[in-house]
Amino acid sequence: MDSPQSPRLQIAGKELINFSSNDYLGLANHPRLKEAAVRAVEKFGAGSGASRLICGSLAPHHELEDALAAFKKTEAALSFSSGYAAAMGTICAVAGKDDVIVLDKLVHASIVDAARLSGAKLRVFAHDDLNELEDILRWTKDRSGRTLIVTESVFSMDGDLAPLREIVALKDKYGAWLMVDEAHATGLFGKNRRGVIEAQSVSDNVEIQMGTLGKALGSSGGYICGPRVLIDFLVNRARSFIFSTAPVPAAAAAAQAAIDLVRSAEGDALANKLWSLVKETKANLTKGGWTLSAAQSAIVPLHIGAETKAVETAAALRDDGIYIPAIRYPTVARGEARLRLTLTAAHTPNDLEKLFAALSAIHNPQSAIKNA
Repeated sequence: MDSPQSPRLQIAGKELINFSSNDYLGLANHPRLKEAAVRAVEKFGAGSGASRLICGSLAPHHELEDALAAFKKTEAALSFSSGYAAAMGTICAVAGKDDVIVLDKLVHASIVDAARLSGAKLRVFAHDDLNELEDILRWTKDRSGRTLIVTESVFSMDGDLAPLREIVALKDKYGAWLMVDEAHATGLFGKNRRGVIEAQSVSDNVEIQMGTLGKALGSSGGYICGPRVLIDFLVNRARSFIFSTAPVPAAAAAAQAAIDLVRSAEGDALANKLWSLVKETKANLTKGGWTLSAAQSAIVPLHIGAETKAVETAAALRDDGIYIPAIRYPTVARGEARLRLTLTAAHTPNDLEKLFAALSAIHNPQSAIKNA
């Protein structure tokens, strides 16, 4: 890419309309975030110089964490260099060989890796299958040690939502803890745009809230929000926090600016525009013969099936000026390749018209399903 994140990308001298970014609110190239980053560089330099526990814990990191805790309505927050580092450090700190970690089958790879590395017993339930989850929790109830359930709120490949109210009821029934990754929900869902946890009214029932700063918040990094005792524990036990140079001050300052923007009238307007575009896109794709999930998120997977067909379709779209990479094994299961179409508030009606025209011209979803 020879251009900033935006609805238009320059690749090898060619302009493409970008329908592949997680920059859902169009903030990655927003003037307020860039200005905040520049000010942080001018005052604090390009790098943090050390781990947070040595001398790298700069004012922008603490200001970001205060803003995150206020935004999420939790006692405290802790920022990490990436969402991957947040998952790895947190799960490995709170669970060990005497514990059980229960995962939704479709959780992010970082969560799977962290669960394996923790040494805890690992159990997996079929995606959003509450009956199987309860069977596993029933098995854990008479065991010693803790039980930690981990799920995403918006799943990154299918764009569907976890039934958090029901999961909370089960974890309370069996005395488990719940960790929810809001990577693809923060800034978009709920009255205050805090995420699906807020939208499903379970904010007081989730022990560990995780998310990233590089999607709707347009910056870089990951975070954990929760009780003060949890954050204090992670500061002293999360190895990906302790043994890593602190994130650059520019990223922290940009993320804080993004949180402020999301909580403003402009943030509301951007989110409302995004949801309007999602509604229009799904309506047009359904009219064109695509079978889409009823779930509403900025992720709209176009299921192709066969890996070769998905790659060919992505290449044809690129030739027509549309950038939507093919997602295939091992990111998704064999035979479940898809185009992972994502929308942002920065897209225009003209962008959508070109998308619909390109899809209609080169791809018949019914024939693709037949050939899969």
